[in-house]
Amino acid sequence: MPSTRLLRTVALQACLLLIYICLLQAIELQLHEQQLQQQLLDEQLRLHQQQQLLKQQREQQLQQRRYSSTTSTRKPYIIPQGLSLPQRGVYPEKCLREVPAVFFQYDKELKIVGNSSTNPYFNVIEVCCKGWRRYEYDWSRCVPDCGERCRENGFCLPGGRCQCFSDFVLNYRNECVPTCPLGCPHGQCYLNGTCRCERGYELDGSKRFCQPQCNTTCGHNEICLEPGKCVCAEGYARGLRESNALGCQPMCIPDCGYGHCVAPNQCECFPGYHKRMNRSSCEINCYMRCENGFCANQTTCVCQNGYRYDHNTTSCLPDCGDDCRNGVCVSPGNCRCFNGYVRNRERCDAVCDRGCGFYGRCIAPNVCGCAIVAGPEESYQRCENGYCNAEGHCRCLEGKTRFIDKCMSPDTVTTYASINPLRVNASLMHEFQLLLGRHFILGSPDMLQTNRWWD
Repeated sequence: MPSTRLLRTVALQACLLLIYICLLQAIELQLHEQQLQQQLLDEQLRLHQQQQLLKQQREQQLQQRRYSSTTSTRKPYIIPQGLSLPQRGVYPEKCLREVPAVFFQYDKELKIVGNSSTNPYFNVIEVCCKGWRRYEYDWSRCVPDCGERCRENGFCLPGGRCQCFSDFVLNYRNECVPTCPLGCPHGQCYLNGTCRCERGYELDGSKRFCQPQCNTTCGHNEICLEPGKCVCAEGYARGLRESNALGCQPMCIPDCGYGHCVAPNQCECFPGYHKRMNRSSCEINCYMRCENGFCANQTTCVCQNGYRYDHNTTSCLPDCGDDCRNGVCVSPGNCRCFNGYVRNRERCDAVCDRGCGFYGRCIAPNVCGCAIVAGPEESYQRCENGYCNAEGHCRCLEGKTRFIDKCMSPDTVTTYASINPLRVNASLMHEFQLLLGRHFILGSPDMLQTNRWWD
């Protein structure tokens, strides 16, 4: 009997241990399943965030793709979307346009003189006329421009018209969408070629695609974008909060100036004001070009936001603030650095291939500035193709000799001085002013302007 009780006790304990092990395994499996579910949710959230980020990037690219180069030799910053091809035998005329010559400057020391016969600060170039754009694969050709429309599944035709591919149709968003039997966005295709729309959508008048339903009729200049959601049509926007009751009003970019916007990008001028050729803003007669702005009176040009007035061109040029001294501002806030400079956040910094040593600072392409105490660029001793020592002086590499502010081969000094007398004089003046200039007065100011002030 005692042995039987012992066996029963052992068996009971073994059963309890087995049940305990099974429970542990079940709990472990449940925890593992929860971890997998959490990982799946995290992955779905990550993918959703990534898709939203890509969508935002695409929207930003679409907004910025108009900022493209207008020359015939440089590619645009962003190639426009949409299928627009040159048509056989169709060669649209090109238009001549004057653009500021400073946009063609790529070297800081080399100033550009324009080819315009009326103003040397302008270059005359060929551009595609209104309604056309450069063909991204052959910049000598112009193709129709549909703007934001006809981005896929269709061709852009002259006049900004979109022709969809076969079995595609233009929907309420100006997008080419498939029709049954290929597909039916927001709906389901049947074998007989008809489409049944999802809840919140209905067939359009042609019964070829589904369009959203809005419970209430959309207001003037509004469209039903999503089920139960009305938004302003293309070219229209709501005003400020206090004028929200006016509904969707037309937008004119740039502003109409002395006029009011009567339709998208169509201005009606007040009495006494007019629009110049190829302009949309209403202004008064004035002698200035005032591009990217409008003439408030005969002597005042009011620039658009992001632009500043330039006296040489009498126009409004893009403004990048004070951080674009070593580059050209090609669009508001967008600075293109000169050759030998690289972008460092908002400004352009010079690049010295061999560095300037611990005691130097790169102040121009391959030009080091030497000084013991840091200061403005003008206070540095220039050291081209050399390096700075601990005393703040310029030193050349082995085999090179220093001539004023430049390290070069000894046999090229005489040739360099005879070919570049103006630069040699300017270098001598700068070097003398840094070292001893504060102790001397070099005659009259006119003497400083001569080619050889030391004679």
